[in-house]
Amino acid sequence: MDSLKFFDPRADIEKHTSVLPHWEQPGASYFVTFRLADSLPKEKLEEWKCEGEVWIEAYPKPWSEEVEKDFHERFSSTIEQWLDAGHGSCVLRDPSASRIVGNALNHFEGQRCIQHAWVVMPNHVHALFTLLGEHHLDQLLHSWKSFTANKIHAFTEERGRCWQRDYFDRLIRDQAHFQNCVRYIRKNPMKSKLRPGEYLLFESECVRAAVS
Repeated sequence: MDSLKFFDPRADIEKHTSVLPHWEQPGASYFVTFRLADSLPKEKLEEWKCEGEVWIEAYPKPWSEEVEKDFHERFSSTIEQWLDAGHGSCVLRDPSASRIVGNALNHFEGQRCIQHAWVVMPNHVHALFTLLGEHHLDQLLHSWKSFTANKIHAFTEERGRCWQRDYFDRLIRDQAHFQNCVRYIRKNPMKSKLRPGEYLLFESECVRAAVS
């Protein structure tokens, strides 16, 4: 835990954009959310995107802690509430499907990333991890989503888009931010009133020992 590398506002930042802006630093830690393609009502999502684009244009990254907090209160919290409401097929509620995602998240452990904590919810995934070496966040997310989409389609015998193309990510600022993300992941199933077997939760031994 003491060796974790957090966001350094003075260091170089790699920027790339799909729908949302994404910022990377080598070896940094991230809290990432990605979701099933049918997990949010289309009308609400379009309205959210329009409002978010206007806000992001007015406040380009890198953000101060205060600006980032405002963004997440305005936009991330709204998305999280919609996700926790359980819209869409919620195929990940099935333990066989959630295990597909869990196995993929841990597949590159120690090679491309170090997983600290994650939870597979019925229609979305939260993951807290550190990137290793020169590996990139977008490439890692693409590999997870591509592999699991094929496996889930084989399991459900359905076709079409499995995952939403984009994802939400936050560079972890400091130890307190890291611990808050662990607690959020840990409490998310309870917050959504899920029963055992309807979600899959992982915490590393270091996280379980260090975060109460």
